[in-house]
Amino acid sequence: MLVDDQKMIRQGFGYVIGLQSDMNVVGEAADGIEAVAQAIALQPHIILMDIQMPGMTGIEASKAILKQLPRVKIVMLTTFNDPDYIYEVIRSGAVGYLLKDADVEDMLGAIRSAYRGEAVYRTDLAANALSRAVSSACLVPDSSADASLLEPLTEREQEILQEMAYGLRNDRIAQKLFISEGTVKSHVHRILQKFGCGDRTEVVVTALRKGMVK
Repeated sequence: MLVDDQKMIRQGFGYVIGLQSDMNVVGEAADGIEAVAQAIALQPHIILMDIQMPGMTGIEASKAILKQLPRVKIVMLTTFNDPDYIYEVIRSGAVGYLLKDADVEDMLGAIRSAYRGEAVYRTDLAANALSRAVSSACLVPDSSADASLLEPLTEREQEILQEMAYGLRNDRIAQKLFISEGTVKSHVHRILQKFGCGDRTEVVVTALRKGMVK
């Protein structure tokens, strides 16, 4: 689903998405209020959501949508590569952040990554800004963070969680930590279980909110 107050943006993104064999646009909205109503009615897999819109912002709309549809993946759209925006995106529960002037392949890649349950904050487009956002936000680790998990993370699981927050795939994590990809998959599975999350995106966003990764 596409959400932007500029019709030209919606048409442009819609045209490109319509050319893909593995995705299609199920609906559009021109503001946050309409986005919430459309999302509840259509229940799309992915929402591309503009941040700055009249009435209800994309941040506010995302929070409202995710209260009703926690499995929907929202990727925020903006013209500003601003750390403050990225931090607010994280807080809203969106799974990614994309600049409107991104290359077509970057945009399509972000959609596919979000659909696979991957966080897309650590793409080339947003890596530096996200790092600044997390640092400047002065996230203080929640002393009760482990208590909110089904079981505390082991030292190795914490290492892998950090690499997941950096956006690394299992094969890259395996190379970096000098362990097998199968071992990484097992640890990721355990991390998902301990967080009670359905996919990597939920885990990363939750960990960022709790200050468990940096």
